[in-house]
Amino acid sequence: MRWNEITYSGWGRALQATGEVARPERVHGLTAAAPVPAFGNRRSYGDACTNDGGRAIDMTRLDRVLSFDAETGLVEAEAGMPIGELARLFAPLGWMPTVMPGTGFATIGGCIAMDVHGKNHHIDGSFGAHVTAIKMIVAGKPKTVTPKNKTLFRATVGGLGQTGMILSATLQMKRCEGTGMEVTEQRAENWDEHIALLASSTAPYTVGWLDATAKGRKLGRGIIEEAVSTAVEPQSSPKGASKSVPFNFPRFTLSKAMVSGFNKAYYLRIRDGGQTRIKPLEEFFFPLDKIHNWNRLYGKNGFHQFQCVLPDASLDALKAMVEKIAKSGLASPLAVLKRLGPDASGMMSFPMQGYTLAVDFRESPKARRLIAELNADTLKAGGRIYFAKDSLATAEQAKAMYPDWATWAAEANKADPEHALETDMTRRLGLRSV
Repeated sequence: MRWNEITYSGWGRALQATGEVARPERVHGLTAAAPVPAFGNRRSYGDACTNDGGRAIDMTRLDRVLSFDAETGLVEAEAGMPIGELARLFAPLGWMPTVMPGTGFATIGGCIAMDVHGKNHHIDGSFGAHVTAIKMIVAGKPKTVTPKNKTLFRATVGGLGQTGMILSATLQMKRCEGTGMEVTEQRAENWDEHIALLASSTAPYTVGWLDATAKGRKLGRGIIEEAVSTAVEPQSSPKGASKSVPFNFPRFTLSKAMVSGFNKAYYLRIRDGGQTRIKPLEEFFFPLDKIHNWNRLYGKNGFHQFQCVLPDASLDALKAMVEKIAKSGLASPLAVLKRLGPDASGMMSFPMQGYTLAVDFRESPKARRLIAELNADTLKAGGRIYFAKDSLATAEQAKAMYPDWATWAAEANKADPEHALETDMTRRLGLRSV
């Protein structure tokens, strides 16, 4: 393999790394190579995908569909396959991935390593619940891991790539009606109504956009989207609609006044009584993917995303966190609220029964201080932060939030005794130290 030294980062761009990276086109040769961390399209936001000063494997050229059963919906794809590409290929055939995150650029390997969740977690659980087999290199040897290999499987799903290099996976897809999604949007005027609408939704897919600048009686206002697959042709098409942010935007682009004004206009675009229309599958599941390099909107210093999940019993604490964010004046227009179910497929999987909040903040000392407070609030309320988004948590917080951490670390250390697969995140959080 050819190694090239590059400077790279996760999607947030606030934390960067420099090191040698190889980008193989075939699996052949990976078993003979010295073990190093692997990454995909680097859609995790912080340092989960970086290895500063060391080597890493870019898996994005290993993106082939290896097999597909049209009767059962079982598909095997290489680790570098983007999840959105699977949806694009198979939705016309009546199948789509059961769980998809908010970007179609997340790869199969990344979806497993983070055990991603989607807008249907309250019904279908997380990504790992629909993985039937993982082919990987463990301790230098090829190995197929299935749910029957309970300990290693649960350490791998949500395991941050620390148990071995994922080569491919077999997924159980779910039936869909076609390439369209019937989406109903309605306003939530305040926090209580927002939570009530999320809690009472019976739709297969549900998500809330939150105006994180609203205060007082308007605190928590937003828009609830509910969706179901449909055979009706979409009313708009994503083809040819992609745009790109060509450069790093200046700081005033996301000033307090501009964000507040945008949020108000976005909220008011939904008429009283709500509205329903047919959207392309990609537009509903991956709304920002049509804007390439949208992370440049936050400027050259990048941004952080704070995402937590709090149990149902801690809704008052979550409301207080939303109020703290609104008062800070630091939030961007990208704020999401979702209901999660009880399923967590892996030892280090993020989901728990409750509600998850995700908010973007432009990199700044004030933002770092606010996120530090929010991380502490999360721990106090019995919740946890999401490793796919984190860049600022402490080792003590991370370990306290994940009760199976020590068991997972022991399994990861067994699979990778030389700690060759460690990343900047696992070192920052001391996750392999027991």
